[in-house]
This record gives sequence, C-alpha cells and structure tokens, in this order.
Amino acid sequence: MTPIIRTLLSCLILTAFAHSAQAEPGGRLIATGGAMSVEGTAGGGIVPWALLAGYGEDQQFGGTAWYTQLEPDDFSLQAYGAALTLHNRVELSIGKQRFDIDQVVAGEELEQTIIGAKWRLSGDLIYSRMPQLSLGLQYKKNDAFAVPELVGARDDNGLDVYLAASKLWLDGPFHRSLFLNATLRATKANQAGLLGFGGDQRNRRELVGELSAGLFLTREWVVGMEYRQKPDNLGFAKEDDWYDVFVGWFPSKRVSLVAAWSDLGSIAGFEDQTGLYVSLQVSQ
Repeated sequence: MTPIIRTLLSCLILTAFAHSAQAEPGGRLIATGGAMSVEGTAGGGIVPWALLAGYGEDQQFGGTAWYTQLEPDDFSLQAYGAALTLHNRVELSIGKQRFDIDQVVAGEELEQTIIGAKWRLSGDLIYSRMPQLSLGLQYKKNDAFAVPELVGARDDNGLDVYLAASKLWLDGPFHRSLFLNATLRATKANQAGLLGFGGDQRNRRELVGELSAGLFLTREWVVGMEYRQKPDNLGFAKEDDWYDVFVGWFPSKRVSLVAAWSDLGSIAGFEDQTGLYVSLQVSQ
C-alpha cells in the first residue's frame, strides 16, 4: 500500500470516527479550528498555533483532513494528512510531505512523515483574559535521506518541541475580530526536516520564534501574515526565514480554503523561492 493511500485511509477513518461521535460539527465558533499547517498541526500555513484542529468542545471530538500544494519557483511541495482532537484538550496528527527537487537532482524527491501531538495547557482562545497556551511535539522522519546525508545532514529524524500562545479578540480594530499568535520552537530541522536534521555547522536544537496575525474582514474571510525563523545548520547552502501573506475562506465549519503568497528565501542554493500556497481542509 502506497504512503498516499495509507494517509488517505487515515483521513477517512478519522473523519468517520468524528462523524460517528456527533452528527454535526462541534460547538466552537467558525474558524476557531484554524487551518492546517504544512506540517499537519492546527495553525496557519507555516506556523503551529495554540488552538486545536476541528470544532469539538470539552465533551466532543473534532477532526480535520487536509491537502496542501506549495509551488515555489524551482520546487514543488505536496502535503496531506489528518488530525483528531479529543475533548478540546489533545490533538493527534499525522502528515506526509513530498518535495520535488528535480532542479537539484534529476528525478529525485524528498519525503517526510510527521507525527504530532499537542496539549492545551491553559486559557481559552476567546473566553479567558490570558491567551490559550499549548505545548506541541512533532516527530519527523525523513523517508528519503540519501540527498540530505550527501549535503551534510547528521540525522534522518528529529523531534521539534514548541510552545504556542494564541488569542482572538472578537471586537478588535474597526470592530473586526483580531487574531494573534506567538510560537517558540526548539528544533534542529533543516528546511523543516526535508533536508534532515543537524549538519556540519551545528548539530543541536536551536530556539526559534514564529509569529502570526490575522484580521477577519467578515465572519467568513480572514487576511493575515506569518513569519517563521529558521536554523541554519548546513554549510553547503544558507537557510532563510519564511514569510507568507494569506487569505482564508471559511464558508462553513465543514470546509475551508487558505491561499497564500509565500517567501521561502534560499533553498539548496536556489535564491528567492517565492510562490503560491493553497490548502484545503475538511473538518468536523
């Protein structure tokens, strides 16, 4: 069974499980499940947030299946997976990434599997004065390590640990809802793990910061931007921080669509990697 089929089956199983637990989506407000990040946890396109996937409240299940396509100038990334949230307290996720590097090595692509867990520690996104705080783990396994090892990566797997704080003000600027998130991550992943972990320049976890902001123009439409700091472990090519500017559409709790213009900087020596990011989510 191919990895794509396995992941799609996981999506179907999780969605069916959530649907059997409740006929309608959970009771949380629309868009408070966020989107799904490129690494498969609830958040923005490139940054995990403190909120949890889906719409389940304290005594409910929630879940999201997702597919993302990112097209920087010289590469192509496909990402897909599913997440399940238990009682609005714990999020469990699995994601798969395929990164086409044909411009660097003809006929090659990088692959990565990401298993995630996130715990809501305290606070509430809307109803507490303090922001919602969540602790997350992402175990990443590089499934095509030959190229990363060749360019100096030390390991084919790694563990990212992050702490995220998120807050939504329903009556923000211009009487619009305002969302802010800050994430602190400990990681030694190269290009988020697609080029392995650690390198010839350093082989230890580094603390990096990540920020997101969004403003709801209507109940269904949100615009915002994100920033993600990156480590720089490999001597053969520098690694730049990531940025994006996004538009999110939430026509219902069942489905959402996010599009973004992303700037990934230099990747494997190819400068100015900018392009379109599109992500589709189906939630419960």
